Amino acid sequence: MSQVEASLTRVSIQNSLATLADARFRSLLQHYQHTLLNGVVPFWVRHGLDAAGGISTCINEDGTIVSRDRWCWSQWRAVWVFAKLYNRIERRVEWLSAAEQICHFVMRSGRVEGGHWPLLLDERGKVLRGYDSIYVDGFALYALVELWRATREDRLMELAMETFRTSREAIDRAAAPPPAWPYPIPPGRIAHGVSMLFSLCYHELAEATGEREIAAAAEAHHRRVVDGFLSPADGIVREWLRADGEPLPPPEGSVVVPGHAIESMWFQMHIAQRRGDQKTIRRAIDTIRRHLELGWDAAYGGLFLAVDAGGADCVAWEHADTKLWWPHTEALYATLLAYEACGEAWCLEWHERIRDYCDSHYPTQHGEWRQKLDRAGRPIERTLVLPVKDPFHLPRALIYCIDVLERMTANAVNMHA
Repeated sequence: MSQVEASLTRVSIQNSLATLADARFRSLLQHYQHTLLNGVVPFWVRHGLDAAGGISTCINEDGTIVSRDRWCWSQWRAVWVFAKLYNRIERRVEWLSAAEQICHFVMRSGRVEGGHWPLLLDERGKVLRGYDSIYVDGFALYALVELWRATREDRLMELAMETFRTSREAIDRAAAPPPAWPYPIPPGRIAHGVSMLFSLCYHELAEATGEREIAAAAEAHHRRVVDGFLSPADGIVREWLRADGEPLPPPEGSVVVPGHAIESMWFQMHIAQRRGDQKTIRRAIDTIRRHLELGWDAAYGGLFLAVDAGGADCVAWEHADTKLWWPHTEALYATLLAYEACGEAWCLEWHERIRDYCDSHYPTQHGEWRQKLDRAGRPIERTLVLPVKDPFHLPRALIYCIDVLERMTANAVNMHA
């Protein structure tokens, strides 16, 4: 074979592989679009939205309502989902109306002590639990910015800015850690979840406003995640550190929540991509792979909720051996985002492994996924940590999977053109 013939053969093989990859991505895209638009979103519109106010999230797999209590953690998450659907998938009036209806329900109840958002309301909007979790402020900020992008309503941005100032003061106050239901932060500790969430929420607000002060706050939490909770020694994300940023001894200091680490890393990739920080993107990609390998159950499949970094039994995290839906949804998006960034085969191999487990364990005939499985993959009926079925992790992951797959299929078309 001549040199020219060999070169043409290589080009032919590369084009064939590109065509196969394009077909694979298109099939995935159609699968995720169908799951989102024909299953998940109709479930919540049909069973969750309440014309009287808010969205019901204390709900069974079949859509029957268990309680009409309004956990604001979930209310704000639902605002983000419906606003993001409107902003990114299709500008459907009913999605924007849903986001506004839920948002206005919580806004009517108002904020509580210190300007924070309450944790729990009843169905009429009466406050049942006040400032019990800094995470509610984070999700409020996340939702307000996304809804502001859809409406450009001044009051939404005013509330977002007020929530930024209130949450930053509470997190930075040295006297004591902020309340952080459902995982209280002991004195003398800092939690990965706080910096993880607020790195992204502050980043989104900074993107919307262009304010340097907010960008600096986002950067501080971003660096705390990638330079603190993510250990340079072993590439593992710990859930707890001492208040001075130093490691804690086991078992508390060796708790790893693989799904949390994977979710956190795609947060940090979003932030790093905006500034072209290739070094941090590479570290995040490697960390995603590290935690997929660390968290995967070789015996039964699926990701453990929590593991011990040293390989011991994870005694410091409740329900560690369960297989919850949300870590798997985060891994679906993180592996696609990682593949788009680096093009390495392991990303798609892991994506398919996670997807196969999800498709065989979580979908129900009602449109949404079941949430809780034991280690062997059997459904769990009792409450684990949160008394809610959250309209958040799955639809968000599907929206972002659709986003990255549309980019990759568009790029494939451009390459063949």
